[in-house]
Amino acid sequence: MKTEDCGSQLSSGKREDFRTYTLHSEESFSSLGPSRAMPFLGSFLSEEQFQCSICLDIFDNPVSTPCGHSFCMACIGHYWQGSRLCQCPLCKESFKKKPELHINRTLREITEQFKQMKGEAGACGGSGRLGSSLEERPLQQGTLPGDLFLRMKQRIANRLSADYNLHNGIQSASLGEKATDGRDSDGSRSQEFARKVSLRRFTLSGAADARKVPRCPRHHHHKLDLYCKSDGECICSECSDTDHQSHNVISVEKEWLSSKMQIGMTETKMQEMIEQRLSKIEEIKILLAEIKMSAEKETQGSMRVFGALLNSIERGQAELLEVIEMSRRSAEHQAEVMIRELDLELAELRKRSAVLASLVQTDDCISGLRSYTNLNTPVPVKDWAGVSVHCDFSGTKAIYSSVCQLLQNFREELQRLHETCLPALIDQSPLKQQPKVKRIQEYAVDINLDPNTAHPRLILSEDRKTVRCSDKNQLVPRNPERFDRVVCVLGQEGFTSGRYYWEVEVGGKTDWDLGVASRSINRKGKITVNPSNGYWFLSLRDKTKYAFRTEPSTTIPVNLKPQKIGVFVDYEKGQVSFYNVEAKVHIYTFSDTFTEAIYPFFSPCTNKSGKNDAPLTITPVLTD
Repeated sequence: MKTEDCGSQLSSGKREDFRTYTLHSEESFSSLGPSRAMPFLGSFLSEEQFQCSICLDIFDNPVSTPCGHSFCMACIGHYWQGSRLCQCPLCKESFKKKPELHINRTLREITEQFKQMKGEAGACGGSGRLGSSLEERPLQQGTLPGDLFLRMKQRIANRLSADYNLHNGIQSASLGEKATDGRDSDGSRSQEFARKVSLRRFTLSGAADARKVPRCPRHHHHKLDLYCKSDGECICSECSDTDHQSHNVISVEKEWLSSKMQIGMTETKMQEMIEQRLSKIEEIKILLAEIKMSAEKETQGSMRVFGALLNSIERGQAELLEVIEMSRRSAEHQAEVMIRELDLELAELRKRSAVLASLVQTDDCISGLRSYTNLNTPVPVKDWAGVSVHCDFSGTKAIYSSVCQLLQNFREELQRLHETCLPALIDQSPLKQQPKVKRIQEYAVDINLDPNTAHPRLILSEDRKTVRCSDKNQLVPRNPERFDRVVCVLGQEGFTSGRYYWEVEVGGKTDWDLGVASRSINRKGKITVNPSNGYWFLSLRDKTKYAFRTEPSTTIPVNLKPQKIGVFVDYEKGQVSFYNVEAKVHIYTFSDTFTEAIYPFFSPCTNKSGKNDAPLTITPVLTD
């Protein structure tokens, strides 16, 4: 209620009381009795102060959130219903755990008191004349606690005094000097202040700025309190009557309430996306830590094996060098002994040669013959013709044999390391790459969808590579091959032997079925899908639930969500295998016995109100 409206219905004496109250200090306000303070308070309490911001009605069993805002218990409960993240509808503060809300008894009592005051004011014949109806009614015992009323008086007086001082640009002291008589020296300034005060709203915690509704740029005397949904703009009542007569026009409050709920839902989805990505980051970090640990373990294992090999080789090399050195030293010793013997023989031979040379020069026959007879004895010399120096390296043969055996043992150790350690390390990581995926790509076949088997709701592309589900049945001929209950379609080519592989794009879908089915399956009415009835396929439900359709279903844990599924069929072995193509990860293999022709099976499932509208697409198989 505006102050001008109150002033128009109050007597001049009551206006004097109002102006005196707004200009006096807290002591002047406290000096007013309940009979005079209560009408003033009622003149400033409007229905807006007791409205729930969700239902825009007066509080019913009000509750307060931890952030301090109040709502009806039923309204806030309905607002949080089905939401994973609880937020305040006004300040958008998020609560990790849903708060346990209890009725604010004080606020409920004040609300009930306000309802009674409003009803009594209406009974007096003045809609909104709350101050007039309460002036003659004394404050009853128990309706509003006295201490609470005093606190409200003090807070309102403090806020009014501060706002008035700020508006006029003067200090409290000068204000007291100018307002000692209870009146403002400047009447226009007082009226302006009273108008601004009327736009203020008061709560138990003090004054707060009221909603400032802008004026219409075309009709300046009207507020922009309506919203045209047809043109998407805020308008006033006169605009609605002139330019928007046939348009969908509602109040701004209702449109903003609807928009806030939509914003809340969008923000909740954003929070879920943020949580998913944070979870994915944590998952990648965990995988990276596991890969790091695996790499360290692998490094330690390889260092151990190669270290042992290097130690053995170094040890064998040292033994080999030692044997070679010993053989060389033995040969040197033999040569030195032979050289000494030869030197002795050379000395003896040179001595006799000198004696014989001197004997040839003598002319004494007798003396020469005697000397020659003594020198004619054979010289004790050795036959060196067959003597030689040899080096025996036969000891190295044993060392070489030992090294060869060491290399053989090392080769066997590497083989065991490859068969045990390396596969185990690869299996621990969801990012493993299985060479089998590369081999099965060699069995890729060109699959086309059979329109004669497609459910009436399915729409096939012209190249028969894509299938999606529509909202209504298509005009298609009825034939015995067509499914009329299960939303699925078969491939046009069947298999009776051999191996086959194809890939299907499933990204963006929340539900799908892929696999193979027998030729003689039941295609009419309700169908039980399991291997005993001729169906072998993998299913996805609700984005994360993967299962193979057995009886009961076999849950398949999938760490990485596949964007493309590879299907491999080995007819002779009776195997149907499924792969995550991008990650090159095997998902599941089912073994059975095929007794007749089998066909590729595709089901995009229903749209689920557009959530599962993405198609299934058969894509070309790319080989590395």
